[in-house]
Amino acid sequence: MDTDLLKTFLEVSRTRHFGKAAENLYLTRSAVSFRVKQLESILGVALFERQRNNIQPTPAGERMLGHAEAVLMAWERAKQDVSLSQLQSTQLAIGAGPNIWDAYLQGHLQHLHVGLPGVALRTEVLPSTVMTRQLMDRTLDIAIAFDPPKLDQFELVQLGQINLLLVSSMADTVVSGVAPGQYVKVDWGTAFNIIHAQEYATLPVPTLHTSSARIALDFILNNGGCAFLPEHLVQQLLRKGELHLVRGANAISRSVYVAYWAENDRLEQIQQAIDFLIDDGI
Repeated sequence: MDTDLLKTFLEVSRTRHFGKAAENLYLTRSAVSFRVKQLESILGVALFERQRNNIQPTPAGERMLGHAEAVLMAWERAKQDVSLSQLQSTQLAIGAGPNIWDAYLQGHLQHLHVGLPGVALRTEVLPSTVMTRQLMDRTLDIAIAFDPPKLDQFELVQLGQINLLLVSSMADTVVSGVAPGQYVKVDWGTAFNIIHAQEYATLPVPTLHTSSARIALDFILNNGGCAFLPEHLVQQLLRKGELHLVRGANAISRSVYVAYWAENDRLEQIQQAIDFLIDDGI
């Protein structure tokens, strides 16, 4: 099957508009419509309900979304696998949420590269639902998350913990006295949100809600405010006096887990990567 048909289908599904999909793909609208009709002819079903200014996937189209993403991901991985250099024997695909990279793994990418000679690394920033699906589709080797998928076919290993501190750009800030417009909410997963709702309900409505610790850090340094951020990310700024601990707020710890498929043909490299991460002091 022509992968361009799948790419066009996914873009129309995302934009819900043939014209916008055509602009994004640098095609004419008629070319987009023709590709979608080709794919529908191959599958023998309608993928979209076409109404004026209202393009919606049919039930078959909704089911096709996951398959199209999996096929394209598998094709990209196949191209990379067969084109590995003479110095590389295999490839590991690693997926993690944005905050995992920001708060936990960013500094370890070079260590993984050096510690796994002959292994090409492919890294992705992915939502947890996508990581679970790609693990099941075998297009992802390792998923690293705060809230890992708990399915029988996946092995889970705890890598370590992150301590989250409520820090402020202003000295002598008290948790009960954070003013409106001065709080940035960072998404640290389900368990964090439960603790947050139970213990920090008095915090004001966030002026910014983000899934990136680095975005939150830059925001409060430039605009003032406070946020829960990883201890290792802010400890130097705390020592310099550029950030301050918010009084009355306890640290919140989050465990980091790795999930992988136990029957993966790259199991040896996966276990080496996990052992290396744990031994590296995570």
